[in-house]
Amino acid sequence: MARQAASDPLWTIAGTLPWIGPNIQAITTVATSADDVATLGAGPLVNAFQSLDWESLAPSGKGVDLAPLVAAQPRLMSSAHAVNQSAERLNSLDADSLLPQVSAPLIKARDQLNSLRGDLDAAADAATIAPNMMGATTPRRYLLLIQNNAESRATGGIPGALAVLEVDKGKLTLTAQTSATELGVMSPAIEVEPEQQQIYSGRMGKFMQDVNLSPDFPSSASTAVAMWKQKTGTALDGVISIDPVALSYLLDGTGPVRLEGTELEQLIRNGLPSELTTKNVVKTLLSDVYADVPEPAMQDLYFAGVAKEIFEALSAGKNDNRKLIAGATKGVDEGRILLWSAVPREQSVISDYAIGGSIAGKNISPAQFGVYFNDGTGAKMDYYVKRTAQLIQECTTDGYVKLKVRVTSTNLAPADAATSLPTYVTGGAAFGIPEGTVQTNIVAYGPVQSNIEETFLAGKKTAFASQRHQGRPVGALTVRLAPGETSVVEFSFGKIVQHSEPRLAVTPTIQTREEVVLDTVQGNCVPAS
Repeated sequence: MARQAASDPLWTIAGTLPWIGPNIQAITTVATSADDVATLGAGPLVNAFQSLDWESLAPSGKGVDLAPLVAAQPRLMSSAHAVNQSAERLNSLDADSLLPQVSAPLIKARDQLNSLRGDLDAAADAATIAPNMMGATTPRRYLLLIQNNAESRATGGIPGALAVLEVDKGKLTLTAQTSATELGVMSPAIEVEPEQQQIYSGRMGKFMQDVNLSPDFPSSASTAVAMWKQKTGTALDGVISIDPVALSYLLDGTGPVRLEGTELEQLIRNGLPSELTTKNVVKTLLSDVYADVPEPAMQDLYFAGVAKEIFEALSAGKNDNRKLIAGATKGVDEGRILLWSAVPREQSVISDYAIGGSIAGKNISPAQFGVYFNDGTGAKMDYYVKRTAQLIQECTTDGYVKLKVRVTSTNLAPADAATSLPTYVTGGAAFGIPEGTVQTNIVAYGPVQSNIEETFLAGKKTAFASQRHQGRPVGALTVRLAPGETSVVEFSFGKIVQHSEPRLAVTPTIQTREEVVLDTVQGNCVPAS
């Protein structure tokens, strides 16, 4: 009705009148967009949702019936297209030139439509690539990296435990389990792009343990697949990365997982739990296993057993799917679950979203900052380190914005860590670092076209390594903390023309993102236009 009224000849003529005309035209555009969303957007979307049997899409012992998702894809694409067109029409209107009675509902409608636009785009993209990635037509095999946050790497932790995850029509099977240590040194080393080699050294291409020194997950994943092929002769279809904290989120949906089998019996007798829950899995995998099982090979066996049982639970179909989806979503939002596809068409879609873990591209804000941690101790001491990261906004006299990235780290290990903690945890001073001390390379990224002007350690200006990665400035400092010590590092980014709200990405640790990333401290700034 609104669209029909807006197309009335008298209404059209009124749209040409001075002063009032732009307001009439704006109302017409809003009415047209609302009608399009209702008929072309909402209609196909409702039909698509009604056609999906959501129970059949949940994991089960028989796999997943992917046919409904394939059938829904054209309608999701149609919905997304209609909403995108309507959003573009509303975004083209100049709200500042309109009467308040017109501009206020326009701005509200535009915000709602842009939010819906993002959700629909994501749904349409998922429907486009998910069936094939889940083995709808041909089984897929992915390298599963279980990142250990007790030894920090930029994307989370050292990928010590490895496995091949086979997906056939949605059914998950874990095979070919091993460890980064067993995989050995790459010879020849896998080629690393010059920018990243300059920042992170050639170790990225030599050791699976160092493949994720870079925060750019597509680089790490493609290198990891190349390493796997060099050592095993097997080409894989992609990489899935997860850490123990994300596993704890998933266990909220699967319920407790019991560890069984003769290989694990001895480890359980040593004191490790026979049942993992959302409450004990992080402490078990990142701390207790090193105290109760001193042999690295047996630790790897326990990790493998845990991974096998959890993924079998995911495939069993006895999950609380709502909690499972909520846990997976939280893991993705915190950067704990990452995905890369060796199929270029699929990867081009994945890279637009947080799950892709890219440091550049559509998913990265123009005011994106990042703080990443790489352990320099060669140990598992990061379990005891608590960190916070914060953006501090300041102003220059010429109206530009200056931003500092402040990182506070505290080593909460016991004072007698050198003797009370296992040598495998402290590192045994293998790299010349006293046992119980943590050494961390802190790497900060700024937005494209910004620069790092200076850095501070404990309030004193200090030298730093300055590089660039995919157009973004990169600064690095090394911090060493004995038990009980705290350090404060600041990276100062100067003269930023701020067109969007700044964001801060941080390496996932054993802490939640809410505990690590503090609210931005805002100065009384009027950004340059």
